[in-house]
Amino acid sequence: MNKTFIIAEAGVNHNGSLFLAKRIIDKAKKAGADAVKFQTYIVEDLCDNHALTAPYQSKKKKLQNKLLEKLSFKLEKYNILKKYCKLKKIIFLSSAFDIKSLKFLIKLKLKYYKIPSGQINDFPYLKELAKHNKKILLSTGMSTVKEVANAVNFLIKFGTKKENITVLHCNSAYPTPNKDLNLKAIPFLKKKIGVEVGFSDHSKGIIASIVAVSYGARFIEKHLTINKSMIGPDHKASLNPKEFIQMVKNIRVAECIMGENKKKVTASEKKNINYVRKSIIACDEIIKGEKFTENNITTKRPGYGISPDQYFNLIGKKSKNNYKYNQIINIKEIL
Repeated sequence: MNKTFIIAEAGVNHNGSLFLAKRIIDKAKKAGADAVKFQTYIVEDLCDNHALTAPYQSKKKKLQNKLLEKLSFKLEKYNILKKYCKLKKIIFLSSAFDIKSLKFLIKLKLKYYKIPSGQINDFPYLKELAKHNKKILLSTGMSTVKEVANAVNFLIKFGTKKENITVLHCNSAYPTPNKDLNLKAIPFLKKKIGVEVGFSDHSKGIIASIVAVSYGARFIEKHLTINKSMIGPDHKASLNPKEFIQMVKNIRVAECIMGENKKKVTASEKKNINYVRKSIIACDEIIKGEKFTENNITTKRPGYGISPDQYFNLIGKKSKNNYKYNQIINIKEIL
């Protein structure tokens, strides 16, 4: 199978520090991620002065704009991060959370444009992106199947080719409880929506992403932080660098284990066939011209004689040779 595209979601785990953002890029590259993704937004275009923080963002209700201002970069900083990613030979990505930020990222010519879960029904936003016919990763947290289908159809209607759209199965709880992950939605969405499917993982640990690959996820997105104990909304639902390395390694092992959509005898097991399969063997002395019967032939290891699947075809035939007890019946007896 093709390699799973692994995205290290830096998000806002840089805490507004360009230095910390570069460290996350370094760790993502070292871990073997294909891309590192940030979040691009203009606070006043993302939320008004009354929007409150979600429970995972702050234990106490606060204004979202106050929190987001501390975690944001000015747009020009993303140019710096993109150049740094190029230097480190890792793909730079970022999710836009408003139309101005989206227009800015389109100018940066990204490989993929990630639509955050909260934008799935933001049709003015979707229309702006759709007309450019970019490769899109559509996150589906908090969405019904109908909402996912509506968003995909809308993108297609306004200019995006269907083959350029990948839907990311997602649960927007940070962290997501195991009982709510529902990874069987991955093959379900692929069949129902008719596009490629990936997984944006907000669970604790690495198991869900590995299992998602076995269910056909072609993209894996997982939060990466330098330290999970840092102050910020997403650190606790992120992996630290060592955990991210382990996740990438296990995904690559899972890809290898999955193999192909067919059943075949592999090279590694062929050498064992003659040792563990059986042949047709004399269980009594047989005289040339005597008929083979269920009383004078049986099946035993090794397996380099006549295959046991020929046992009943041999019964009733006259022997062309003399055989002693436990002697393998000659292959020429069935020719």
